[in-house]
Amino acid sequence: MRISIDADVCIGAGQCALVSPAVFTQDDDGFSTLVPGHEDHAGGPLVREAARACPVQAITVRE
Repeated sequence: MRISIDADVCIGAGQCALVSPAVFTQDDDGFSTLVPGHEDHAGGPLVREAARACPVQAITVRE
């Protein structure tokens, strides 16, 4: 599973970090970022739920 966050779209709502804190966090400016080393995370359902929870759909999850 490959996870990416479109930094140009992200508004820093933080829903991803609330749903899946092992994979997503927020940077110093409040925008979402991946926890280092989790670009290819096999987190499954929580990662997908975090992508669905994003209000601007900035997260892409690919198999």
